[in-house]
Amino acid sequence: MASQLSPTLVVLILGLYFIMLLAVAWVTGRNVGNEGFFLANRRVPWYVIAYAMIGTSISGVTFISLPGKVGAGGLNMGFSYMQVVLGYLLGYLFIGTVLMPMYYRLNLTSIYGYLETRLGHWSYKTGAAFFLLSRTLGSATRMFLAAAVLQEFVFGQLHVPFGFTVVLMMALIYAYTFQGGLKTIIWTDTIMTTFFLAAVVFTVWTIAQALQLGPLDLFPAIAGSGYGQVFFFDDFLGNPNHFVKQFVSGALIAIVMTGLDQDLMQKNLACKNIGEAQKNMFVFCVYLIIINILFLLLGALLYLYAARLGVEIPHKTDHLYPQIAFYHLGLGAGIFFILGLIASTYASSDSALTALTTSFCVDFLNFEKKAEHPDPFAGEEVRSAYAADMAKQQRRVRTYVHLGFSLLFVLIILALKAWSQDAVINLIFKIAGYTYGPLLGLFVFGLFTDRGVRDRYVWAVCMAAPFCTFGVEWALKGRFDVGFLTILINGIITFVGLLAISREQQGAKVA
Repeated sequence: MASQLSPTLVVLILGLYFIMLLAVAWVTGRNVGNEGFFLANRRVPWYVIAYAMIGTSISGVTFISLPGKVGAGGLNMGFSYMQVVLGYLLGYLFIGTVLMPMYYRLNLTSIYGYLETRLGHWSYKTGAAFFLLSRTLGSATRMFLAAAVLQEFVFGQLHVPFGFTVVLMMALIYAYTFQGGLKTIIWTDTIMTTFFLAAVVFTVWTIAQALQLGPLDLFPAIAGSGYGQVFFFDDFLGNPNHFVKQFVSGALIAIVMTGLDQDLMQKNLACKNIGEAQKNMFVFCVYLIIINILFLLLGALLYLYAARLGVEIPHKTDHLYPQIAFYHLGLGAGIFFILGLIASTYASSDSALTALTTSFCVDFLNFEKKAEHPDPFAGEEVRSAYAADMAKQQRRVRTYVHLGFSLLFVLIILALKAWSQDAVINLIFKIAGYTYGPLLGLFVFGLFTDRGVRDRYVWAVCMAAPFCTFGVEWALKGRFDVGFLTILINGIITFVGLLAISREQQGAKVA
């Protein structure tokens, strides 16, 4: 059955949706200074952040690409992604018990300030630069998937060029985030999380009804179909889904893409204290398991539905969910899909845009260091006038930086349109492996050794590590399928490189 979800109706739905977001931004974004923009004044309840973080971590990539991978074969086939999720739990335990206490103890706005304290100026700048590279590429790739789907099923039918679709999407994000920053995003992400969870639940329920499956019939039907295999223990060398590879990769991905990522940690640092931040992290782990099971369940049902009705599986499996939602499940499913896609994509991308702005302003433009009057003996009136003038200047600069990253996203998305062929979830993790690996090496070296480094050479080590990693993967090709272990290889190479330029350091402290 056709959904009768016309492109005009979709545009109307999106218009109403963004009017709602702009209204939230207007309420939350008034008179917001740097502390509110960067950390929401550290006054957000932990349970609100835990819920909002779902939207940040479960992006449009998970919403579309993960269900499509369930029956596609290759990496992440079946329910094998749950092996990665189990690894996440180990990574989040490390974040909650080691990294977050350290960040709170140092009272950081940008987490890369730790590298300056522990290793030196250039280590700090190198770590922050790799975050900017990693998050920019990763978040633009997530936006690319949503833009491609909207272009395929909506704006293309209205003869709107892809470039205009991308510019429009980024302009809307900029419009509701440039004033309030994190203070606005936590509340908009809470709304968006609700929308995309509702979309998944509604789609699962609709397909189950169409297949005449009750709640107790779902998992037996999936297990009997062959789509429900969770654990893979055969062929360690050649199978990218092998448990050890997936579990270890999951733990490392969680550490680097959450614990060493300004975006996710910025929300955690908005909690009132470390105790509330840890509650947030551990409750979030429970949410994560339930939600990923729900997405994999959706993926298996999509393939069962396609087999039952003879629906052709698209060449790009990322398009399976939208194809069935738009053309086979009725108007309600189509509306929920659109709302879920936009909510999941924007909840991830708006947060990333703010985190990139924060990192650039704090780590490279030195906002915090310039906020205090340079003369410690200046009078109170002089210091207050200086602070007010500096706040005004920084707000203007912050707005330009925010706009600059928005434009950079547009350029990267247009480049991906011409290049990407793989399922986007695989592309995301491959980018993470090459760009977050040096961050992993830097933090592990700082945390688990008491040696210093020859700071001016750190950037060269971190630049060389991804190229060496690519060489290792190329040498192993055909004999060992690395899968998502790229990040481990990259981190080890960075760590060894730092050891090579290390030196004894008096009074060094392992955090």
